[in-house]
Formats: sequence, C-alpha cells, structure tokens
Amino acid sequence: MKKLLLGLLPFIGVQAYSQKPNVLILFADDQRADALSCSGNSYIKTPNIDKLADGGVQFTNNYVMGGHHGAISAPSRAMLLTGKSLYHVYDVLEGETTMPMHFAKYGYETFGTGKWHNGAKSFEASFQKGENVFIGGMCDHYNVPCRSLGTDRKLTEPVAKGFSTDLFADAAIKYLDNYSNGKKDKPFFCYVAFTAPHDPRSPREDYIGMYPDETIPLPGNYMKYHPFVFDDMQIRDENLAPWPRTPEIVHASLADYYALISHLDDRIGDIIETLKNNGLYENTIIVYAADNGLAIGSHGLLGKQNLYEHSTNVPLIIIGPGIPEGKVSDALVYLYDLFPTLTDLCSISKPDGVDGKDITPVIKGKADAVRTSLFTTYRNTVRAVRDKEWKFIRYPESHYTQLFNLKEDPLEINNLAGIPSNQSKMEEMMNLLVEWQKETGDTAVLESKSKLPMGYDPTIYIQKPDRWQPEYTLKKYFSK
Repeated sequence: MKKLLLGLLPFIGVQAYSQKPNVLILFADDQRADALSCSGNSYIKTPNIDKLADGGVQFTNNYVMGGHHGAISAPSRAMLLTGKSLYHVYDVLEGETTMPMHFAKYGYETFGTGKWHNGAKSFEASFQKGENVFIGGMCDHYNVPCRSLGTDRKLTEPVAKGFSTDLFADAAIKYLDNYSNGKKDKPFFCYVAFTAPHDPRSPREDYIGMYPDETIPLPGNYMKYHPFVFDDMQIRDENLAPWPRTPEIVHASLADYYALISHLDDRIGDIIETLKNNGLYENTIIVYAADNGLAIGSHGLLGKQNLYEHSTNVPLIIIGPGIPEGKVSDALVYLYDLFPTLTDLCSISKPDGVDGKDITPVIKGKADAVRTSLFTTYRNTVRAVRDKEWKFIRYPESHYTQLFNLKEDPLEINNLAGIPSNQSKMEEMMNLLVEWQKETGDTAVLESKSKLPMGYDPTIYIQKPDRWQPEYTLKKYFSK
C-alpha cells in the first residue's frame, strides 16, 4: 500500500497543479479609466474588453500610487509586479520577488511578452519563457526592438519588428496554442504588456481615421493651459503638442488614442478566442488593467505627471472561475493589490513583505471595501489623498492646495479650498495626508521653505519632437 501511494504522488501533484486556475494579465500602457465603453464612454468601441467586464468584476476606483520621476510606467509596473508601494520598491527589480517568480514557486509555467520597463535581468529572473519582449519605456509602434528568452533564460539581442500590439498579441496566442498542444501538467501565468495606447499617436494604418477627429468631444475639463505652474511644465509628455492646447489638436489626439485602444481591443478579442478554442477559457483568471492614465487635454495637460483623476485612475477588470459576473465595485484599490489578490484566487500562499491588500472579499461580495482612503504622489512636488467623496491635492513648492468634491465634481474643476466653510474639511484631509505619509514612509515636506510663484507664460515654450515619433505623427502633430 505504501509503495502504491508513493507511486501515485507524482500524479497527485500534477493533478493539484493542473486544477489550479491559469492566470492571464492583459496590461495596457497609458490608458485612462474612462477610455472604455464599459466605463460609460459612448464614443469609443471596446466590445471585447466590455465582454470581460460583463463576465466579471469591474473596479471603477483603481489607482496607480504615482511615481518618483516622469516615466510613471516604470514604478507602476514595479509596484504591480511586487505588490509593494512606491516607497518600498524601485524601478529596477533585481533582488525582488516578482509575481511570476512567486507563481513559478507554486508550480506555474510563466510566460511574458511585451513591455518590460524594469530591467532585462529582472525579466530573465521572472519568466521561464518569453517572446517579443521589449525592454524599455517607449518606442515607435511601427518598429519595436524585440527580444526572446532563450532556453538558457537569457534574452537575445533586440531585433526591430512590426507593429507593437500585433507583436505582443501574436506572441501570446502562439504561447497559448503551444501550451494547449503540450502536457498542460502545470497551470500557466501569462503576462501580456502592451505599449498601446502610449504615444506616439500613431495607430496601425488601417485604424487611422477610425474615429474622425470632429466626432470626439473635448474632455469636460479641457483647458488651453494648466492654470498654474508646478513641477516641469515642459516634461516630455507635455511637449507632444504646442501651447495653447487647441481644440483641434486635442480632438486629433483623442481620435488617434481611441484608435490605438480599439486595435488593442480587437487583438484582446483574438487572445480570448484562442483561450476558448483551446478549452482554456473556463479555468483562466483574466485581468485587464493599465499602468497609469493620461490627460490628453484635461486641465490643459497632455501627460500623466500629475495627480488628477484622469492620470491616476486606471481600468481594472477581473474575470474567471469563482468570480461573480457583471459586478461593478467602487471600492478604493491600488494596482499593487493584484499580487496578493491573485494568490488568494489561485489558492497559493501570499508573498511576504507586500503592501497590497487582498481584494478577494470585495470581488466575492463579502466586503464593500478594503480601505477608506487612497494616497497618491508625484516626485516631491505633488501629494494627494482621497476618500469616497473628497479629493485633496497639495503642491508644497507653491504652498497651494486644491479641494474637490468628487461626487459633485468628478472632473475636478471647482476648487473648494478657499471657501471658509470648508476649513474643517481641509484640516481633516491634511491630517489624513500626513497619516498616509507616516504609514508609507514618505518624508516629503508639505510646505517648502521658499514659496515658488504659480504664474507662468507657456506661449514661450517651443515644441520639439523626440526620436520615437514616426512620420505619421511628425506630419500631424509637429509640422507647422
């Protein structure tokens, strides 16, 4: 009898692994939360992502904590992959336990494709397989330098290939087909990190014009200029259009942005169809999310180097076995909550040292929230805190404060900070901000010794293209 049990152990182990759900993470780049039709945007077509939302749980208050430099996607991805807050992890992940590493420890086969903004060595340490891997922050969508992960777990030299969204979707589809034709003795962890809809604003040729410029309305908080100066008003993202931000250029930018997202949605549809055709869909947890948002004309800004809702609030959809269908949650969550949440959903041990909270109780209807407020930061120049109703933004260098009632003013247009009747609310939110600083280890001062002026003259700024802009974008956005 003992010999029989010993002989069955490998089989029992295989069964235990294969019965665990697979994990597929679909990660967009620079997609604001409202740039989906399932988020109430009637001007954009995202039917495949909408189906994911219909079949699972959509979180409307999901946030990136922020960044310590302008390339927000690097710290955002570092937080996602480690489950740690901005103040406990840095961009380069060497020495850190990443999500794919942790899942591999519990018997998962790991595959990665797409953007990896956290160093080549950490990709090699994190994944067992990888194809069409882009090491870096951004590139020309038409000409992506891609690498593959060899059997020696080393990345090859980069080779310039075709359009980004297709390269990464095709790699994921190829992996899923190969997995299905293989032993399937282990569940898979598949990470697909797109570079769309990050600029350059250059959709694939057949998607150009999908949304005529004049059909896309301006954001409700559109402004020609940001009303005051903070940090670097000419940082790379803000240099993608001239000042003032004209209605014409914002219309055009949004049209190209939406076209990039619709192309992304189409290819996500292909990936989901591959899961279904291979009999993998029913046992796969699918996550759709993005690393950070984008202004694109909101508040007179273009980029994500700010703490307004359009730049910190990002999509999050979770669908899969045991997850309710058609649920929308307004719980306050962070991207880095995903790591402990996915370990719970997959019945594996939670990693040590994570800051993220397991949001499974919210997903399964056992709780309405895991926290009552959120803290966001950008460099040492902006700090913000919000609860379910109020948003408080502090600019230490100018000693300036904004207070918004998000229930009545979700577009953050009416600053209520100067109204005497709001003094107690101001004190309450400032105290909350200080509490968050203590909890996270943020040592930034909230009022600098010297007060910088808030006025500026953006008409003197000169727009210059960078090396990643293809001919289409140069002609449309940079030629005079």
